[in-house]
Parts: sequence; C-alpha cells; structure tokens
Amino acid sequence: MASPAASPPPVRLFAPSEERRRNLTVVGGHPYGVRDLYHSLLAASWKQVIGLVTLVFLLINALFGLGFWAVGGIANADPTSFKDHFFFSIHTFGTIGYGSMYPQSTAAEVLMTAEALTSLFMNAFVTGLAFARFARPTARATWSKVACICDREGAPTLIIRVANERLNHVVDASMKVAVIRAEVTREGERLRRVIDLPLARSSSPSFILTWMAMHPITKDSPLYGLTPEQLAATESEIIVTLTGLDETLGQTIHSRTSYLPNEIRYGQRFVDVIGGNRNGKRVIDLTKFHDTTPSPLSREAMGLPPG
Repeated sequence: MASPAASPPPVRLFAPSEERRRNLTVVGGHPYGVRDLYHSLLAASWKQVIGLVTLVFLLINALFGLGFWAVGGIANADPTSFKDHFFFSIHTFGTIGYGSMYPQSTAAEVLMTAEALTSLFMNAFVTGLAFARFARPTARATWSKVACICDREGAPTLIIRVANERLNHVVDASMKVAVIRAEVTREGERLRRVIDLPLARSSSPSFILTWMAMHPITKDSPLYGLTPEQLAATESEIIVTLTGLDETLGQTIHSRTSYLPNEIRYGQRFVDVIGGNRNGKRVIDLTKFHDTTPSPLSREAMGLPPG
C-alpha cells in the first residue's frame, strides 16, 4: 500500500521580496521587464545591484571595444589588440582622458560620441539609483521568530514581540495585526479574507526598546477555538505591520513580518530581555529575544479542548 503523499509546506504570502518571488508564480500577468527595472533595482540587495552594474559596465565597454577594434583609427593602439580598444573604451566611458590613445578617424569619432552619450545616461541612472537607495528610510526592527499564545491578565492572548535595534525614538508608532485565511462563502466560492486582530495597545508615543503586541483571544476573536491544525487547514497567516516617524531621519519608516501556524507557540511566553543595571546602564539582552518558556494557557477560555 502506497504511503500518502506528504502535504506541501505552507507558503508565506506576506514574505520578504526574495522569498515571495521564489515561492509565488503569477500566470497570465504582464511582464514589465525593463519598464519596471528601476523598481526592481530598488527592491534588490546591494550585492545584486553592484553585481549587475559591474556586469553591464563591462559588457557595454566590451561592445564598444569591439566596435573600435572593427573601425580602427585609434592612435597609439595596436590594431590587432582587442585589449587596447577595450581600455580605450573604458577611458571614453569614464571620461578619464589620459591622452595615450585618441580617435583619429571619422568612424572612431562617431563611435566615441555614441559611447559618451551612453555613458552620460548610465552615469545619471546609476547616480540616481544610488541616491534613492541611500536616502530611502529603513527601520532596524527585529521581530520575534515565533508568536506566543498564553494567559495574560487572565485571558488567552496572542503575543508578538519586536525590538528597535537602533535604540532611537520612533515617534507615534503604530502596529496592526491581521490574519489572512482561506474561507468558502455560502455560494461555494473560495476566497482569502483579511481579518483584523484588535490589539490591547496598537500605538505608542515613542517606540525605543521593545514592544509586545497583544491580541486578547475572546469569543469575538477570529482565533477563538482554532488549533494549530485548523489554522494550517485554512492556510492562515498572521501578518504584522509597524509604522512610525524616525526622529533622526524625520521620515516615516515601516517594517513587517508574518507568522505561519507552525510558528505559533501555544502555552509559551517570551523570556524577558530587559534586565537590571550593568555598569550604570540598562541591559537589553537580544541573545534571548526569540526564546520562550512554558506559561499557563486557559485552553477552555479560548474554545479549545483540554490538552
């Protein structure tokens, strides 16, 4: 008898860009290609951007080097050497102008003009891209790798933790939590719904150290009575967003994360990371930021059978 096929791993919809592109496929969409190149480069990592710019730079100079090699007319360049013409292209593209090689034919002058124009546009594009990436505000927020469900003030509560690694003031910070899950309407239509999870405190005058977002699981909560298996069956995903004004940058920053059913710990709470004074300073131990410890959970209060 054949063993049943293993169920596919859950796919995170609210994922970082690289993970989302790796796990999601769009069928029938309109490929924008180079029309959306600027946005793609802004979303890419610095390593990817530097690698792509270097590759394009070498490719453009190799093509123009072949052109100069073909038309000739470069003073002090060996007519049989591609290397000389490639480095002359580098001189032209970078407007270095050492004077050791220079064009002395009309064809070479025309090709040099075309390369200079290409250099103008590419330098403007790369400069704008670098400035946009440096000027883009970012949040140094660290999210807990798991979410916890335990009793808090006598009620079962979903708890998510985030820390501000910069230790600066994020003014008027706000946090929103919701659950995305698959549902079937009365008409039999399958759809994905986004349901808000109200927090005990959804805003803070200033987010400096750590923040624990807490959603009480009452009978009105979308999580009431749901086991991890039921959350997985409905392809549930808890999504969290954080926004605020960075006092240093004077700009709005944001951060986000999400939790799949296998990343929710029932009957666990987070270990405290804010300790006493050490050499006159308050200690925040981020090495324990993701650690949890057993904690009471009133399963009956959240509609679960005793376990």
